[in-house]
Amino acid sequence: MKDIRITETDRALGKYWSESSGQDLGPAGEMKLVVVYPDEKETTIRGFGGAFTEAAAHTYSGLSESRKKALINDLFGEGGLRYNMGRIHMNSCDFALGNYTYINEGDETLESFDISHDEKEIIPMIKEAEKELGRGLKLMMAPWSPPPFMKTNGEMNHGGKLKDEYRQLWASYFVKFIQEYKKRGIDISFTTIQNEPMATQTWDSCVYTANEEADFVANFLGPALKKADLLDDVRIFVWDHNKEVAYDRLKEILGTPGADEYVSGCAVHWYTGDHFDVLRLIRKHYPDKEIFFTEGCVEYSILAGAGDVHNAEMYAHQMMGNLKGGCNAIIDWNLMVDYEGGPNHVGNFCDAPIKANKSGDDYEKKLSYYYIGHFSRHIKEGADLIWSTSYTDEIDSAAFANPDGERVVVILNKSDKEIPVNIKEGNSSTQITLSPHSIKTVSYYM
Repeated sequence: MKDIRITETDRALGKYWSESSGQDLGPAGEMKLVVVYPDEKETTIRGFGGAFTEAAAHTYSGLSESRKKALINDLFGEGGLRYNMGRIHMNSCDFALGNYTYINEGDETLESFDISHDEKEIIPMIKEAEKELGRGLKLMMAPWSPPPFMKTNGEMNHGGKLKDEYRQLWASYFVKFIQEYKKRGIDISFTTIQNEPMATQTWDSCVYTANEEADFVANFLGPALKKADLLDDVRIFVWDHNKEVAYDRLKEILGTPGADEYVSGCAVHWYTGDHFDVLRLIRKHYPDKEIFFTEGCVEYSILAGAGDVHNAEMYAHQMMGNLKGGCNAIIDWNLMVDYEGGPNHVGNFCDAPIKANKSGDDYEKKLSYYYIGHFSRHIKEGADLIWSTSYTDEIDSAAFANPDGERVVVILNKSDKEIPVNIKEGNSSTQITLSPHSIKTVSYYM
């Protein structure tokens, strides 16, 4: 091993991305090992990011110019999380200031289609992020609800379904949205059919069965993107919901004639538990499809008062398990929220790694922000997940090989005790000690 760098975050010791160097100790013994196998490559990682919700963009717009610049650097800059991906919503979502669409209600021609709503706050934030990154972001788009007149319940909220007679029009709506963003210099690389298609929510929502989702992608959205010459640029993902039934859903959709031609992958959320084995099942049976983690947050309604350490460890545990399970990308929920955990037009507040202060003119970086950085700052676009083993279940660990050959090993200690670890690759090793409730990233070359 050479050029060994150790990055540590330990709130109890006041360390946040604290860096030190390590030594190659030569052949390791048989005890307390994390063993790295770089030749055993699995998933290729596209990157990391968060969601440009209207809530995030509105909160961002309230900052001073200097704090706006600082925030964008903290998220997309070399000194920050180095995000290269993002998620956007087509029409409103729960983390919007209210329900909205891009057309006049009842417009069956889409002649009134206008995204000037997004030009106020969302698009400027995306533009600044891409300016900081120095290139275009890889953006995933998702709708929460079609316009009311296209739905069986006549409103954007409380579930309902897309009416059969509007499937073609709704597919054309996707195309218009993608084209209008492209006119403004923003490329959308991925789309899902529907955010959380099996959830009837008090906010913007729309329900699809697996058959309905498969029919829409095979007979309407896929052909519409193909006709508009967008299919090579925009990959279609399905499900976009919790993990536990993701394999069943994907299997049923891909079993529908015509769907496999258009479906590039499956999107998942974390709200109902780990279910990392489901991801491995998808990876086993559909190795040509990608898996994106597209949403997760700390919900105040469920985890209020859990504490920063718990929340940060939940992020790291989920990121570790999802990447080892086969996820190609990790996209967090709101890039930032206000001091209440919004704004949210139905009061469905949540935490985020970056949160504005009460006056809205500054922000704080939560402990989860730093834990995310142990992955996003070190695992580069195009990195491969590689095999590794660990000697104890008291730690979570994962290993990666960056395109330039650099190894990255992330190790999380969720326990109340100090844990020693020897990281071994071949005849080389280095030794670290993880303090209670801390995380370390070890990077090195061979």
